[in-house]
Amino acid sequence: MSLPKVLIINQPFNSDTGGGITLSNLFTGWDKDKLAVACSAYILQDNIDTNICNNYYQLGQEEHKWMFPFNYVKRKYPSGPIEFDEKPIQNLSIPVSKLRVKVIMNLFYPVLEYFGLFHAASTFQLSPTFCAWMDEFKPDVIYAQASDRSSIAFCIAIQAYLKKKMVFHMMDDWPSIISNRGLFKKYWQRKIDAEFRVLLDRCTILMSISDYMSEEYLRRYGKTFIPFHNPIDVAFWKQYPRTDYALEEHPTVLYAGRTGLGIQASLKTIANAIQQVNEELRLSIKFVLQTAEMPEWAAAYSCVQHRKFVPYQDLPKVFSAADLLILPYDFSPRATQYIKYSMPTKASEYMASGTPILIFAPRDTAVVRYAEAHAWAEVVTENQVEILAKTIKHLISSASAKKTLAQNAQEVAVMRHDLKMVSGAFKEVICSAVEEIVSC
Repeated sequence: MSLPKVLIINQPFNSDTGGGITLSNLFTGWDKDKLAVACSAYILQDNIDTNICNNYYQLGQEEHKWMFPFNYVKRKYPSGPIEFDEKPIQNLSIPVSKLRVKVIMNLFYPVLEYFGLFHAASTFQLSPTFCAWMDEFKPDVIYAQASDRSSIAFCIAIQAYLKKKMVFHMMDDWPSIISNRGLFKKYWQRKIDAEFRVLLDRCTILMSISDYMSEEYLRRYGKTFIPFHNPIDVAFWKQYPRTDYALEEHPTVLYAGRTGLGIQASLKTIANAIQQVNEELRLSIKFVLQTAEMPEWAAAYSCVQHRKFVPYQDLPKVFSAADLLILPYDFSPRATQYIKYSMPTKASEYMASGTPILIFAPRDTAVVRYAEAHAWAEVVTENQVEILAKTIKHLISSASAKKTLAQNAQEVAVMRHDLKMVSGAFKEVICSAVEEIVSC
């Protein structure tokens, strides 16, 4: 099989972010020397997987330009190809000041956004060094992601320079919330929407992260988006098959992933519900948060237990050991707008684990629609502690309900998320964008 050379823009391969995991699985089986990645320095941080690709270009100060006086505030990163050592997983983190990060995120960016400067404060440019690196690689096709105005323009510039077909993949509906604050929000909404449509017109193939996103984008942009979500090696996730669904002496409800926008409030509601169930049934259910940091509110709940992230290869054992896996989304209008069409990377991983899944999220979201259509999870769509507690109580106490949910989920994982099947379809779509490739 002769595969095309792919230049990947704005997403590295790794095993600790949703985007990195999805990318790694979609490009499974690709020739290593036919992949190259160009990313901003702040994205190229921890655990870069060089088993899949070791040709990386760091987009730094030669490409990312900040206007005066912000160029004196923002950190300057070097530009150029990255030299890796022999280790398969690379840590490129540079120590940063937590105070500096806090000031930038909580003061600097909000001020720029309020006065309408955020979307004009920085741009990406094609530097001679970056162009030489692309010329040396000679890609057949571009696979790109974007998340803001500057990356939209950068993708357009790369495609115009290389004159190659471009595949664009949407992971979240960031265009809906990219400019909904500040004095000039209406102006920037119109401008960014127009620029985004130019990018879509430049693409040969468009991809989404869910069926619901594809439906919405056909309506909104008049374009067909092919859905590709995170495929999984089912055998890897079924290493620790669960056969007993009886009530444990110390049951655990597990959430593993990020916190922050779109999730934080619902995690707190879940803690309240579990606390209530423990009091009513005199149980000691533990709500385990496997997250980067323990949320500040968690200390107020005796049921909450924090764990640091574990290595990716240990996740099947961790997921199978839990009594219930939680997929939460917040119910606020802003959060719902952001996550409405998204699909959690861990959803397919949860499905294959053999542990029943509980979704706590607004009804009009991709994950709820998908779960209700295929019965792979119990769903709570009302933001009420009492209703959530009642559902948790039922699931924890009913072995048959847990077993049925878990078995349904595993069947869906095999039928719709199998790594070989989905990555094979992904290869075919990428190849279809490229002319004069011998065979794919």
